[in-house]
Amino acid sequence: MTEERLAPAGIDVRTPHAARVYDYALGGKDNFASDRGLIDKLTAVIPDTPRAARENRAFLGRVVHYLAAEVGMRQFLDIGSGLPTQGNVHEVAQSVAPETRVVYVDYDPAVLIHSRALLSGAENAATIQGDVRRPSEILQHPVVKKLIDFDEPLALLFVGLFHLVTDDEHPQELVARFREALAPGSYLALCHITGDFHSPETVAQWVNLFGGMAEPMVPRPLQQIQELFDGFEVVEPGIVKASEWRPDQPGAVGPSPNTGWLLAGVGRNI
Repeated sequence: MTEERLAPAGIDVRTPHAARVYDYALGGKDNFASDRGLIDKLTAVIPDTPRAARENRAFLGRVVHYLAAEVGMRQFLDIGSGLPTQGNVHEVAQSVAPETRVVYVDYDPAVLIHSRALLSGAENAATIQGDVRRPSEILQHPVVKKLIDFDEPLALLFVGLFHLVTDDEHPQELVARFREALAPGSYLALCHITGDFHSPETVAQWVNLFGGMAEPMVPRPLQQIQELFDGFEVVEPGIVKASEWRPDQPGAVGPSPNTGWLLAGVGRNI
């Protein structure tokens, strides 16, 4: 009851939510007992669960640094951004080029509260509430249109997002809708949970335990993840385990373990 009283209006503390679960797995404090309980239960059965969260976060840092420093991206749209923590996109990108513009998008009101507090006074960075399943609302949002110039190349980040979208919600079509809005030379970065490197029993156990979360959990095989890159030219080293994507690239905060739970890649809009 204490957590329910302390939580901002509209925040459901009794049901685990992906952003808060991820925050706890990363060692953060912006979570509730339900979120901690889910990860603790998962970790007891599948010990590398928190390591997968760190692997995802490390990939995000490396890919943002690559896109800012080597490709020259100066605008980022991070959809499904999650709660702010160390090595946020604007921090990594603006360490390379301070003029870089970043918009964070998440549908969870808790993310909005914490992100806006973090970005108070920050230049060229903002957070909006939006849902990847409604692309037009994101693309037409006034804050997005103010900070993002769709006539110029941009980096679109879907890091740790699409395994929370079911097949019935047509993830490939959603990515295509965003791709249509991108200028040539834009980039897509994507990291996705897979069951390819684990037994069917372990994957079923993972999905079953995540079943108590507000969002679904949909591991996908390599072929289906490749389909999300349709229309993009995948850059080296291809779609690989997240820890194997340019592992020497700077920008990551924390370790990048190889759990085998994540596939990741980057594609250029052609």
